Amino acid sequence: EKLRADAWLGDAVLELYVRRWILRREGRVDAEMKRRFTCNEFLNCLGAPTKVEARIGVVYREEGLEAAFAWVERELEPLFLKQEAKRRG
Repeated sequence: EKLRADAWLGDAVLELYVRRWILRREGRVDAEMKRRFTCNEFLNCLGAPTKVEARIGVVYREEGLEAAFAWVERELEPLFLKQEAKRRG
């Protein structure tokens, strides 16, 4: 149950991070990009999606929003950018 609660928080933090990131980077709403960045298929690159989201949730709970955002930026964003580059060919 703790894993699920941490993942639930982490999912919300990830959603907020990605929405802000897309607006800054693209200057527009891009729901499809958001879906690609937050979907379980992508999160599997780092591990079981629930555990990845739970890790974000733990960082958020223990260190705050900015630390959780920094974790996403460091751990997920580079992987996502690599996948996006491949996708665009």
